[in-house]
Amino acid sequence: MFSLFDITAKRASLDGDKVAMQEPGSGRSVTYSALDQNAAKTASFLAAQGINPGDRVAVLCQNSIAFFETLFACGKLGAVLVPLNWRMPANELRTLIADCTPGLLLFDETFRETATELGVAKFAPLVSDAADDLVALRESFEPHKGRLSWPADDAWYLLYTSGTTGVPKAVIQTYGMALVNYINLGQAITLTSEDRTLNFLPLFHTAGINLYTLPTLIAGGTVTVLPAFDEEVVIDLLEAGDLDTFFGVPAVYQLLSLHPRFGEVDLTKVRNWGCGGAPLSDALVTLYQDRGIVVCNGYGMTETGPTVFLMDPAHVKEKIGSVGKAQIMTAVRIMDESGADVPEGGVGEMWLKGPGLTPGYWNKPEATATAFTEDGWLRTGDLAQTDEDGFFYIVGRAKEMFISGGENVYPAEVENILCDHPAVLEVAVVGKQDEKWGEVGVAFTMLREGAGQMSQDTLRAYCRENMAAYKIPKEFVFVGDFPRTAAGKIQKHLLKP
Repeated sequence: MFSLFDITAKRASLDGDKVAMQEPGSGRSVTYSALDQNAAKTASFLAAQGINPGDRVAVLCQNSIAFFETLFACGKLGAVLVPLNWRMPANELRTLIADCTPGLLLFDETFRETATELGVAKFAPLVSDAADDLVALRESFEPHKGRLSWPADDAWYLLYTSGTTGVPKAVIQTYGMALVNYINLGQAITLTSEDRTLNFLPLFHTAGINLYTLPTLIAGGTVTVLPAFDEEVVIDLLEAGDLDTFFGVPAVYQLLSLHPRFGEVDLTKVRNWGCGGAPLSDALVTLYQDRGIVVCNGYGMTETGPTVFLMDPAHVKEKIGSVGKAQIMTAVRIMDESGADVPEGGVGEMWLKGPGLTPGYWNKPEATATAFTEDGWLRTGDLAQTDEDGFFYIVGRAKEMFISGGENVYPAEVENILCDHPAVLEVAVVGKQDEKWGEVGVAFTMLREGAGQMSQDTLRAYCRENMAAYKIPKEFVFVGDFPRTAAGKIQKHLLKP
């Protein structure tokens, strides 16, 4: 097993006076030396709260420099960071809290009410206008000496993702995964210490941390942090020529294309444009090409750290829809149902292998065993094929999960919540195409006998109280029964949204 050395300490020694991160909204900016010192003081603060190596620190926040200072503090201390989905209501988050059992919860002031409902014994504001937030409190602490090395196989943070069963599971993210992602991504986009990138994707997703923020910080570049995606601010940054690399989900590219100034801004100042989370439509690829921009589709998973594929700009036009070829640290196979390799052009499940894969799911050995083969291949559940030139195409998902606005939505999870409504007997949720969000859910709903009249608005209101907004079905279709197999299983493929 190899180890990484303290990332911020190393960067401070190499580029101490260089700006590492900046926030246009707050006006805050930190050099690599300041980033390292702040992370070290945060580590001392965490230790004073009783956090030891291996203990979990939960964070409920939008994007900020303080989040990354806390992430690096956990590295110095050997603690494990757990970013929580701030879009979830407290009753959903409690399941995650019970699973990871954090010793401390940090939160944005915006989420104070939710944080107090979660029942964590120790909690404190991460960033606020008060004098009792972490940024203020840590100033009274001496910088933590930190660990000299960070073992590659050790857990650094956990990212929760819900499987098709609707049961949330935390994907373990290691220090080694961060290094492999830096290599896979860095060689794909020719990442350098001069690169400037933008951070706005949610931090409870791998993209928010790793595409392209963490690799840019490892390389010694500069990251501009926005609390969330704001097309007006992004357009301003693009117009000013302040970005060299850019990564977004298809919904981001769609929203930018609809901005009134989209046709006026010189987008060619950005050297590399990347897209993931879902395939970018051919229409959007062509629209950006007409503006002189080549958007490179990619593919990855939380379980892969995430970068596996990223299309090279030279082949985008002739290979529209492809995610490219597997990057240098990842091997790929396409397999049929019997476990045999599928020949060129055939469709099968994509299997992945390499040092950038997660060691498994937190506290879920059975789920880990199911996801991996005995010889270490990850079964992705995604269907793919290759062309005669070896370029890969994702042609479908074996799982029922669909993607709405860049967010993974798992039908079983939504169905489980809806079936808790006293008037609902059974539900089948399927995804359908949507111009704005990429995909949205349609809930085919069978009511209990004697339930009386039920409206879409009533069920929608119930959903707002019990699930994150992006999971709420856009439509509710009331049915008397479902098409079923002989065993009684609903045949979802026969349901037409």
